[in-house]
Amino acid sequence: MFTTRSLAALAAATALALSLAACSSAADAGTPVDAATATSLSAFGDLAALEDAARAEGALNVIALPRDWANYGAVLDAFAEKYPEITITEASPDASSAEEILAADNLAGQDTAPDVFDLGLAVALSSTDRFAPYQVATWAEIPDALKEASGLYTGDYGGYMAVGYDPDAVPAPKQLSDLLGAEYKGKVAINGDPTQAGAAFAAVGLATVQSEGTVGDFQAGIDFFGELSKAGNFVKIDPTAATIASGETPVVFDWDYLNVGYGTSLAGERNWEVVVFPGTGYAGYYNQAVNKDAPNPAAARLWQEFLYSDEGQNLWLAGGARPVRADAMATAGTIDADLFAALPETPAETVVPTEAESAAGAALLGEKWASAVQ
Repeated sequence: MFTTRSLAALAAATALALSLAACSSAADAGTPVDAATATSLSAFGDLAALEDAARAEGALNVIALPRDWANYGAVLDAFAEKYPEITITEASPDASSAEEILAADNLAGQDTAPDVFDLGLAVALSSTDRFAPYQVATWAEIPDALKEASGLYTGDYGGYMAVGYDPDAVPAPKQLSDLLGAEYKGKVAINGDPTQAGAAFAAVGLATVQSEGTVGDFQAGIDFFGELSKAGNFVKIDPTAATIASGETPVVFDWDYLNVGYGTSLAGERNWEVVVFPGTGYAGYYNQAVNKDAPNPAAARLWQEFLYSDEGQNLWLAGGARPVRADAMATAGTIDADLFAALPETPAETVVPTEAESAAGAALLGEKWASAVQ
């Protein structure tokens, strides 16, 4: 009979054997693999060699991955089932993109530092000095507009900014300006601070393009939220399923897949509808990156390979998000066709901010957001 202690000893022996095997293999090849400098799978030789290196490390530190966000719970569980020798530590699941970077800075050089990041584009753009370039095996199938050329960060899953609402608490909004009405007083929330959180940044982006502005200049969106605040309609509460259930945030700007998720989690407890306003839609992708100081650099790279595999991409789809490799997988016949067909219809016109536009939006928000919604 195995005890906890004997299982731990077996795991340690297995890890040591894998480590020695990896060293022996590298020595035989005459070129030891430094996982921390590997920029693609070819540095290891093949996926099996990367898996061995990651198992030898035996750990993966992730941060800011809520299990109810885009099906992350299933993603984490699938990776853990596939690689039971690798212990996943899930830190600060509700942290913002900016807080991920702060945690990496504060924990630099420690075993508890994050190995990988999941970031909105604005924060990714301002943090490239923290990333190690890595191009996954499916790199060629990721649209050029959604990845940094060297692999410092790469778009992974995305969706459309939408408005979720409780039809028992407010009338159905049909356009952005409806939210300025008295019926929405003290009821409209966004997911975080737009100077720090990607979803909140996108909420201002949506307000911008719905107010005849452009993603190159977020002023129209800032002005809208300024009006919303002056009307007393904007509430500075980060929405969750709990705040929706309690009635604190009956109207929420968030990604379509997250808003749909709120409705699913509250089924039988609260009615919840989701609308993507007609006109110009605002789409965006979250980005994966490897910490250049990752304490488990092989596991960090294996995590990337998993996320961009067919299995990982279909798991995003199961969460209602749009996988970055969707078109290539549809062509190859490897996408879950039923889930792909079930995605909401996209607006007639869609904007996705470029790197330069995201950087400009972030700079303007840094200057003007706090005073606009004080």
